[in-house]
Amino acid sequence: MKKVNKNNDRFRVSNIVIFVTFFLFTVLIVRLCYICLIDYKVGDSTISLFIKNRNTEEEVIVPARGTIYDSNGEVLAIDVSSYTLLAYLSEKRVDAKGNKNYVEDIDYTSTKLSEVLKVDADDIKQILQNGKDNNKYQVEFGSIGKGITEIIKEEIDNLNLQGIDFIKDIKRYYPNGDFASYILGYTVNKDIDGNNRIIGELGIEEYYNDELSGKLGFITYEKDKYGYKIANGREYVEPAKSGSDIYLTIDSNIEMFTENAVKKAQEESQAEWVLLVVEDAKTGKILGYSSTPSFDPNLRNMTSYIDPLVGYSYEPGSTMKVFSYMCAIDSGKYNGDDTYESGSKTYTSEIDDSTVTINDWNKKGWGRITYDKGFALSSNIAVANLVETTINKSELKSCYEKYGFGSSTGFTLAREEKGNIDFKYQIEVATAGYGQGINTTPIQHIQTLTAIANDGEMLKPYVIDKIVDNDTKKELYNGEKTSLGSIASPDTIKKMKELMRSVINGDNTNSTGYAYYMDGYDLIGKTGTAQIFDYKKGKYMTGDSDYIYSFSGMFPGENPEIIVYAAIRRPKDAYNYIAPMIKEVEQNITKYLNITEKIKDKEEILIESYYNKSVNDIKSSLESKNLKVIVLGDGDKIIDQYPRSNTTIYEDDLVILKSNKLNNIIPNLAGLSYKEANNVLKLMNIEYSLEGSGYVYEQSVEPGDIVDATVIVKLKSKY
Repeated sequence: MKKVNKNNDRFRVSNIVIFVTFFLFTVLIVRLCYICLIDYKVGDSTISLFIKNRNTEEEVIVPARGTIYDSNGEVLAIDVSSYTLLAYLSEKRVDAKGNKNYVEDIDYTSTKLSEVLKVDADDIKQILQNGKDNNKYQVEFGSIGKGITEIIKEEIDNLNLQGIDFIKDIKRYYPNGDFASYILGYTVNKDIDGNNRIIGELGIEEYYNDELSGKLGFITYEKDKYGYKIANGREYVEPAKSGSDIYLTIDSNIEMFTENAVKKAQEESQAEWVLLVVEDAKTGKILGYSSTPSFDPNLRNMTSYIDPLVGYSYEPGSTMKVFSYMCAIDSGKYNGDDTYESGSKTYTSEIDDSTVTINDWNKKGWGRITYDKGFALSSNIAVANLVETTINKSELKSCYEKYGFGSSTGFTLAREEKGNIDFKYQIEVATAGYGQGINTTPIQHIQTLTAIANDGEMLKPYVIDKIVDNDTKKELYNGEKTSLGSIASPDTIKKMKELMRSVINGDNTNSTGYAYYMDGYDLIGKTGTAQIFDYKKGKYMTGDSDYIYSFSGMFPGENPEIIVYAAIRRPKDAYNYIAPMIKEVEQNITKYLNITEKIKDKEEILIESYYNKSVNDIKSSLESKNLKVIVLGDGDKIIDQYPRSNTTIYEDDLVILKSNKLNNIIPNLAGLSYKEANNVLKLMNIEYSLEGSGYVYEQSVEPGDIVDATVIVKLKSKY
């Protein structure tokens, strides 16, 4: 019998085992490589995502929103922490030591919370009890428990109430409340991809939302199977990029002057809306802007989402005559001493044989007057003639377009209206010339007025002073004066200043702006009254107060530093509420910026009461201060004077002293302004007539003669 070799059998078995083991190992390696390289799916996700979700956690870091400041660095909008109050009700909330962390005594908790939150304890109790009865794990308190400040939170923390907690949130806060609201705008908190973000929805907050928002960051870390962060585990942090800070050109002091004047006018007039804009004439910076009805950005209690500065387009009325006259004068064909018959003008329709008549605002006119005087009196017929005899339809349209009307200014607020300056027929050209049948916006007027303040150079208005990187403090953007080119010659601008001065420096028979005059101030401008078109009825409104009243002006007139534009829609009794508003703001700004002293560089002199004092002594004293003095009569005592006491004037200004022995001898009026000549003649108690505007160049009674008839004084441009 053959002997079996057991060693060989064992060898073969061993080889098979080794081979199988190697084969299985190779398959395992190949499979592992395939999974790693191909990103094999496990259930509904890939293996890499599965591992990531199982072993790592990623949290978003929300950046701080940029702060908005005024030009002096005062905070106008800032992020603040706020809290939402919540209460745990589940009895399962017990810590490792057995301490309860849920609301157990509802009555006690409700009473204590109500004392801090200043609400009815029963309202809180009802929320807690309902949550308890419905086996809720936790409850919030609706509006009662939202928007809680740090101070209120601290008061609640000090109560050591069981089961009370907070959810921290960030909200936008406007420390001045209803202040520059439409410029600033407002924000809302929105859930974006599970993250609470502050989003701008109006004003600067909306327009510069990206710059203010910053960039999200995130942190990724390893966690254990229970979801807790592994100590000393790997961690990756991408820091959030804070939003940039924005500094506005708004000066809070000037804004306060503006806000106060506008709110007073609104309260007294009960108008549909009021607005007032203040601009730096030399740079285009918006220094202050207010309109009604306004709102508190913290409460978002607005009644209109339209910003009147850029979003209201309306018929401007006679403030448009500034630019119609400017166009005519710049053509080189204007002669202000030419005369025309005021009152009315009739047009024959270019479509049929019908006729249309337009009138001056007082219906009957003022007889035959010069075009210069027509401007001071705001004559519609003056403009109607100019756009027919001095310039034509295409020239007027070209001027308006060059001046920026009919197109957006690009001002940094959303939803800017362009207005409409279309006109075709001659009657439409005439009405467009005095601001009816076309639409403009306040920001367009503010922009074009800069040309009158800068010898014809038009400047773009702006409200962003600078944008600063919150982290590096590097200035990312600098607002600056931006020239839009010359739109009129310096000689034209000189003439326009003279005409705008004649509007303010007259009386109720010689100008429409006499209510804006103040001794010691040098305001020039133009008033406007526009009918309101009712688009539903297809015709103009006809009520006594159915107008938009407006004013365009600047001061000081010789070298303007400040531009103002104001408008008011449908005040209750057609009273001029704009004049007190403008005068109040002019006084406050002049004092605040020390404008007159900077412009004139002359000594400030306070006029006292000179009643019953010696004529010779006071005259000598005033002349020693480089003041011009006119004495009326040959008495030895003063019985009246101009300016009145407590008026501030400057070197080279005029003082009129009326003596106790008036002899009706007329002084030399040559070179006096309209206002100065008017006050001399008024103090003489004689009949007189002032013709023209500007400065006296002729008088019907020779200096030194006794007045025995009406004195006729003629004035013309200083230039």
